Amino acid sequence: MPTRFRPTIAGGKNKVAPAKSQGDFAGKAGSPRFQAKLDTPFALVGVRTEGAALAEIVYLPRSAGTLAPANALAELACAQIEKYAADPGYHFKLPLKQIGTTFQRRVWDLIAAIPSGETRSYGDLARLLGSAPRAVGQACGTNYFPLVIPCHRVVAAQGLGGFAHTRSGYLLEVKRRLLLHEQHGT
Repeated sequence: MPTRFRPTIAGGKNKVAPAKSQGDFAGKAGSPRFQAKLDTPFALVGVRTEGAALAEIVYLPRSAGTLAPANALAELACAQIEKYAADPGYHFKLPLKQIGTTFQRRVWDLIAAIPSGETRSYGDLARLLGSAPRAVGQACGTNYFPLVIPCHRVVAAQGLGGFAHTRSGYLLEVKRRLLLHEQHGT
């Protein structure tokens, strides 16, 4: 499968990140967790940076409110997210924090190769990896860079599947909106 783009991975050791929570909106001691929160047609998008690398993108409930970019990298990420919102074929070029297990990064590399407007099943990716669909689903749900690594393009053999370790609620609606955006440009 040819790769249409490959996200840039910023330096660092092979670190495994702690499990993320889409509801975790504040960092330690009440400091802001996100360096930007951008309202898009598909969701409120939280952007977190660490030094010269993007550390996380999170879909937030709209009630979390927007936040202007606090640094140049957050501003660059927001600009690229806006370009994707205008053109679902846009290819992100952001420095990503090196994160995840070797298996997760292998899954994420395959996800990054899925063209806009297309989907693959968890089983399709599992066959390519010699793994199980459930393991692929877990890696998809742990993706720290949705949009850049478009995990919304991975679906169940019969239906939409889950999203960000959920099977209902606003996150699944975000997945539906992203897929519609890429299929119809809306």
